[in-house]
Amino acid sequence: MSVDAVAPADAAEGGTRLDRGRPVTTDELRHRADWIRLRTIELIDQAGLGHYASTFSCAEVFAALYYRTLRIDPANPGWEDRDRFLLGKGHVATGLWPVLADLGFYPEEWLEQFGRIGSPLNDHPNMRLAPGIDFSSGSLGHNLSVGTGIALAGRLSGRDYRTFVLTGDGELQEGQVWEAAMAASHYELGNLVAIVDANGLSGSGPTSGAMNIEPLGERFAAFGWTVREIDGHDVDAVVETLDGLPPTDGTKPVCVIARTRKGHGTTLTEEAPQAWHLGLMDPAQRDAAIVEIKERMS
Repeated sequence: MSVDAVAPADAAEGGTRLDRGRPVTTDELRHRADWIRLRTIELIDQAGLGHYASTFSCAEVFAALYYRTLRIDPANPGWEDRDRFLLGKGHVATGLWPVLADLGFYPEEWLEQFGRIGSPLNDHPNMRLAPGIDFSSGSLGHNLSVGTGIALAGRLSGRDYRTFVLTGDGELQEGQVWEAAMAASHYELGNLVAIVDANGLSGSGPTSGAMNIEPLGERFAAFGWTVREIDGHDVDAVVETLDGLPPTDGTKPVCVIARTRKGHGTTLTEEAPQAWHLGLMDPAQRDAAIVEIKERMS
């Protein structure tokens, strides 16, 4: 699938800008989500360890954001009017690296160095090393706070970019997240969108076992957010929701709760999602997973 509807290049800055709402079919986005899963398997096999299940659960969200929704300029990653994307659940960067390479943020050859010492592409994104990364991650729970600050900066500077933050539901157990949620509504940041990959599991087990965060929709609404709750694997619902975001000059931040299944996309990872939070498929498991995905894509 190629990326269409490229906005006219700005000769002054030399960029080829991809505007919001680029025309792409939902079938193409479903195909792209499975392509992300395939590339994730390949990269983890290359690195020797990685996060399968968490990456698989947000593949449709990645596909919709990067191939349709985000206003970006791969040739000019620092373009001031670009939409910002912060990966709160940073351990799923494995699924983001091939997308950024495909769009032209850096050469495909960089992927061959994934997970190696000195590589700009590692298990968590580093904004100082990889083009297209708006903020680094590591310890989870920080990026909604940072995204709130970036959205506020956009509002104060009169720019109309949106700031998207993809969080896991496990990191919502962090108190800092709710301070950010309170601040975002206080400052009326209608240009801020939090997407929660709500798969019900964190690295240590069910989120409800460590610290219950439900009902998520009611909690964000109580903090003054507009809430949309969808099936995060239903590409039509994801696209409709992202296409229907209110104008950036609105006064209420938006929380999209994407209900997903950890490990979605292969039988192996769906049947034992917690076992594949972090691991390495043996050759037989890897090959079976690849065949399953490719059969669905054909």
